[in-house]
Amino acid sequence: MTSIAGIILAGGRSSRMGAEKALMDFHGAPLIGRAIARLAPQVAALAISANGDPARFARFGLAVIADADEEPLGPLAGIAAGLRFARDNGCAFLATAPCDAPFAPRGFVGRLLASRGPSGIAIAGGARGPEPLFGLWSITALPRVEAAMRDGELAARRLAHALGAAVVPIETAPGEPDWALNLNRPEDATAARAFASGLSLAADDGKS
Repeated sequence: MTSIAGIILAGGRSSRMGAEKALMDFHGAPLIGRAIARLAPQVAALAISANGDPARFARFGLAVIADADEEPLGPLAGIAAGLRFARDNGCAFLATAPCDAPFAPRGFVGRLLASRGPSGIAIAGGARGPEPLFGLWSITALPRVEAAMRDGELAARRLAHALGAAVVPIETAPGEPDWALNLNRPEDATAARAFASGLSLAADDGKS
């Protein structure tokens, strides 16, 4: 079986939300807990990509990896940190998921692995197009990811396209919320909580 590491991308500034998204309450548990609960069963090792004091994530029992650069460089820096984590844990691939998508698809890692192209990179495609933060990256891509950041390329979508990533369509099941919905603003969180109130969260509540 191919060994895959995973990383939860939680290094954003949360400026539009007004509070750290990863730790905001979502049905009685931190939002990041749902991302962990959904990604953990799909990978052999899991970590959190975040800057600042790592102690705030201690309750989850996962390694917290800061960006290599003192100046946060966005999700691509988190992907690079994750690729190093995967390499150091003897894994051939890295799966990524954002901390602020409470309805992330179950089983997406296996689908990306099965559909990856020659580049060894695949990203999920949703209703709004490619969703590069739901991705699978071969560790062989690390030098090119690092080189791109040095050249000022910080957009994960553009780099994934440049590296020949396969885009794997993942549909939202009827009656389910958009799996790619991410919570950027307070109104996004309000709408997602309202939708989730009608769903069964007992098996996937992210509580530590």
